[in-house]
Amino acid sequence: MEKLIEKAEILLESLPYIKKFFGKNIVIKYGGNAMVSEELKESFALDIVMMKYVGIDPVVVHGGGPQIGKTLEALGIESTFIDGQRVTSQNMIDVVEMVLGGKINKEIVSLINRHGGKAVGVTGKDGGLIHAKRYKKVKKCPETNRPEIIDLGLVGEITRVDPQILRTLDRDEFIPVIAPIGRGEDGETLNINADFVAGKIASALKAEKLVLMTDVEGVKDQYQKLIPEIDIRQAKELIDQGVIAGGMTPKVRCCLDALTEGTHKTHIIDGRIKHAVLLEMFTEEGIGTQIVKDVSS
Repeated sequence: MEKLIEKAEILLESLPYIKKFFGKNIVIKYGGNAMVSEELKESFALDIVMMKYVGIDPVVVHGGGPQIGKTLEALGIESTFIDGQRVTSQNMIDVVEMVLGGKINKEIVSLINRHGGKAVGVTGKDGGLIHAKRYKKVKKCPETNRPEIIDLGLVGEITRVDPQILRTLDRDEFIPVIAPIGRGEDGETLNINADFVAGKIASALKAEKLVLMTDVEGVKDQYQKLIPEIDIRQAKELIDQGVIAGGMTPKVRCCLDALTEGTHKTHIIDGRIKHAVLLEMFTEEGIGTQIVKDVSS
């Protein structure tokens, strides 16, 4: 009987959060090891289905860099990276679209549906969801000390998000699963960083939360200790000091942009933990790092 009471108490702990987030959009960027481990795939799908059944409206944006790399390698197409971004040539973009918009997207949709959800897969090209332009990276040339434009090919930078298709799916109780591909200014297909797609979609929906799943605990301080909560000002200071660096920098900047554009709260969590999304959503302690506008408010 004690065990049954304990289970009831655990369920009751989640009640205030279910009430708070009922009817709200939660945008989740799904990536990293959580997309590779079969056990973590199952727990993620169950988390999403659970959220929908208690009245929360999740929107899933997925990555797929490693899977794209394996497919390109199998086809004998060599990948080149500049500052962690894949240079995407014309002969690569068809593979990128096939892997992201086809194989990975449909696997996630199928998994959620198998656990009782009603997921629908879309890309940023569907319903005019994501409008983008070619991303031009500017670096200072060491020889001339002048700006130099580096062309990454068919890599996109988001110019506009039209969330109408997502609102339609939400209204009919579907769970959108989005592949990070957009339409360029000339109608071309563009490969876009999934973190930034999730951030801009969260902004367009004025989402309650943006959750980025990663393969690390969260944001760490100069002593490599996890920072449970941080605000915009503190995050910018840590970036300027070089404490937030490397691959964490674009994730944090993505969260800061989303906060300034209307998202209420953002989170960077460890996707290597089973049921990471539910632990963040429905427990007092949460996991990872919560990034807010102002910790004093």
